[in-house]
Amino acid sequence: QVSGGDDEIQQLQKALLDYLDENTETDASLVFSRKFYIAQWFRDTTMETEKAIKSQKDEDSSEGTHHAKDVETTGQIMHRAESRKTFLRSIIKTTPSQFSTLKMNSDTVDYEDACLIVRYLASMRPFAQSFDIYLTQ
Repeated sequence: QVSGGDDEIQQLQKALLDYLDENTETDASLVFSRKFYIAQWFRDTTMETEKAIKSQKDEDSSEGTHHAKDVETTGQIMHRAESRKTFLRSIIKTTPSQFSTLKMNSDTVDYEDACLIVRYLASMRPFAQSFDIYLTQ
């Protein structure tokens, strides 16, 4: 379970990175996995920000009645994206040994929980969200 906070996805990412960091001694490929996830999440955040900017420009070119509401949500998306980038930058700057001292909870994530977190985070990706559309077509 995720303790209540501003960004549950960020908390899940942190829990997964904690798990990967704890188990790097037993499996060397987890070092690569940890770096891959950080890079992928950073890329996803960048793409989300670019989409928000593009949608805002599209809204500016066409006159809509919900323009003010869309700009507000775009600003919220960009703020959330910047906070995620800041979080990921702080993770990148820490070495794996320092990372274990930054743990959010004293509870550790076991293998089954890590698999569940990975599946949940993967389900949030665009391809997974549009998979039913691909099957229908």
